[in-house]
Amino acid sequence: MLSLLFLLSLLSLATSSSTNEQPRTFIVQVQHDTKPSIFPTHQHWYISSLSSISPGDTPRLLHTYDTVFHGFSAKLSLTEALKLQTLPHIIAVIPERVRHLHTTRSPQFLGLKTADSAGLLKESDFGSDLVIGVIDTGIWPERQSFNDRDLGPVPSKWKGVCVSGKDFASSSCNRKLIGARFFCNGYEATNGKMNETTEYRSPRDSDGHGTHTASIAAGRYVFPASTFGYAHGVAAGMAPKARLAAYKVCWNAGCYDSDILAAFDAAVSDGVDVISLSVGGVVVPYHLDAIAIGSFGAVDRGVFVSASAGNGGPGGLSVTNVAPWVTTVGAGTIDRDFPADVKLGNGKVISGVSLYGGPGLASGKMYPIVYAGTGDGGDGYSGSLCLEGSLDPKFVEGKIVLCDRGINSRAAKGEVVKMAGGVGMILANGVFEGEGLVADCHVLPATAVGASGGDEIRKYMSAAAKSKSSPPAATIVFKGTRVNVRPAPVVSAFSARGPNPESPEILKPDIIAPGLNILAAWPDKIGPSGIPSDKRKIEFNILSGTSMACPHVSGLAALLKAAHPEWSPAAIRSALMTTAYTVDNRGETMLDESTGNVSTVLDFGAGHVHPQKAMDPGLIYDITSFNYMDFLCNSNYTLSNIQVVTRRSADCSGAKRAGHAGNLNYPSLSVVFQQYGKHQMSAHFIRTVTNVGDANSVYKVTIRPPGETLVTVQPEKLVFRRVGQKLNFLVRVETTAVKLAPGASSLRSGSIIWSDGKHTATSPIVVTMQQPL
Repeated sequence: MLSLLFLLSLLSLATSSSTNEQPRTFIVQVQHDTKPSIFPTHQHWYISSLSSISPGDTPRLLHTYDTVFHGFSAKLSLTEALKLQTLPHIIAVIPERVRHLHTTRSPQFLGLKTADSAGLLKESDFGSDLVIGVIDTGIWPERQSFNDRDLGPVPSKWKGVCVSGKDFASSSCNRKLIGARFFCNGYEATNGKMNETTEYRSPRDSDGHGTHTASIAAGRYVFPASTFGYAHGVAAGMAPKARLAAYKVCWNAGCYDSDILAAFDAAVSDGVDVISLSVGGVVVPYHLDAIAIGSFGAVDRGVFVSASAGNGGPGGLSVTNVAPWVTTVGAGTIDRDFPADVKLGNGKVISGVSLYGGPGLASGKMYPIVYAGTGDGGDGYSGSLCLEGSLDPKFVEGKIVLCDRGINSRAAKGEVVKMAGGVGMILANGVFEGEGLVADCHVLPATAVGASGGDEIRKYMSAAAKSKSSPPAATIVFKGTRVNVRPAPVVSAFSARGPNPESPEILKPDIIAPGLNILAAWPDKIGPSGIPSDKRKIEFNILSGTSMACPHVSGLAALLKAAHPEWSPAAIRSALMTTAYTVDNRGETMLDESTGNVSTVLDFGAGHVHPQKAMDPGLIYDITSFNYMDFLCNSNYTLSNIQVVTRRSADCSGAKRAGHAGNLNYPSLSVVFQQYGKHQMSAHFIRTVTNVGDANSVYKVTIRPPGETLVTVQPEKLVFRRVGQKLNFLVRVETTAVKLAPGASSLRSGSIIWSDGKHTATSPIVVTMQQPL
């Protein structure tokens, strides 16, 4: 019987296409142990399956999968997809989705960031036998960040290859970059043959994003490093001696699921220990999500997967890559920024940030300032956003232009101003971005200011325009690099927030890591602003996004795996989460950059990563593949849905006895109460901790309950006699209904802390009250 969700997804495809027969890519899961002996390989069998539904016109096979997933991807019409789903050996037919990079160089944002936690761990042999697979836009192998000086031979377990292609010889790999592959069949099936004048049909990076993320995860120490003198110092990745393998899946039009799944399949087969994925898209049920399926297959084989949370913040429910087997990483600031202030004609100074590296404005000179959003010298709305062709050169020439953020990239706005003859640009946030600022390598003197700063500049301009004696004027003062900034870290405004749209019982993001203004390696042939006309060359660029936060955690996971080879991916994540911190360098709860108010668990999850403490967490919350299957059972996934994700036949009878989805042995605890007129509500969690600290140790619990909630833990003391011993405890949560409008919800958070006097393992506890419609 065809699944309802499959039919609904096909229906949505049909209604969004000009014709429901328009072919598109589908990922097809096959019963892998039922191949008839008449076929020499699985591939022959797959081609035969396709021939049976489309005689005489075999649809094109794009990829075959046999490690994290069993099956293939192909271009099919909707009719063919429906026919295929009826064949007895076909488990699932999943419509492909397109994903996008999680850097802020995108229509909504555009950003940069610098090395911070890179120097926390001295370069040692930690990580030297570990391999990090980076699924991204490829790599620029000549960068010094990827040199193999003093590295030993390639680990003997490695089965990967260095695939040659355009401007990328197989000799481009070395003892540092030990593997490189590219996957474009899914991309080309949708977009046609790639334009090889703008893209490389090879692992070479034509975007910059993959080079940047790879060097954050595992770049070597390089000195001196800077972007036009900004953030001058040593650049280094989190695991400087770990090996790298690049899997290029992202192209000019995006990153296609069939290619991403092929990269997961290859990476795990090659022998990577960690997969880093700074890519994401819309949240869908796990059995329709190629990233969730591929990452389960990886984790099932002991590979740690970290993924970026997305840049949809500061709005709620924006977090992506939410599967509980993936470590989901949000972004925070570090204690360094790049001030570039606006000085107005009335003497007021508005703080801003910039990485502009060219000749500045004349010292002491004030320039006329204009805003095309009023309709003067532009076409109103388009002019306010400084979109291409929207500014009148007669209005703009010789002036500083105020542009609103949105639609086109931040650097592209500067190019529009420059082409129209403007001498500078002030980029103002809208209400949605609030006070969150991202510095950029602009092509003209420019700075970014917050929403309140933009409002103040507009008010000044309006008042000054009425005064004949002193028309509106301003200048931009660039102040270089400032360090020891307080407060830090702050949750970045763009960082995607919870609650988890698919599984509210699992708090996401899990943690945050540095993601604003990160310095890392950059290709030769791409200008630092990312716009085609920018011909400047730099070895390091500063970018921002959860894309930059994710590889910090990937590199750290490699170090933890090197120190603790026996740890599972869940154990590594647990160590990162239970040792994370939530206070800034002032000793107060981290702030939310977008509002300046205190941030919450929905913003930062368990908190900000603390590398040294994660090396020795004392206790870990471990999870097996069978525990995840129980979780899917208790999340009301059908047996066939669960098989799509896990490649196993599930039995949900035991899972139902185990309780609810929140009983997954996760390091955070989250419960959602539907009030339905009830006054008293309660829930329980069962958790198991493994002692990875000292043999004879006694852990005592401290409870910080969420407001108006009673939390009890039994037992209150855990007595361990040996390393590796597991002990259980029960958490009861009791609360009382609150007044809420229909459809509204309220969230409260607290924590449970286990300590033996030497180690501290902290778990956030989140209680959400919902009033149904």
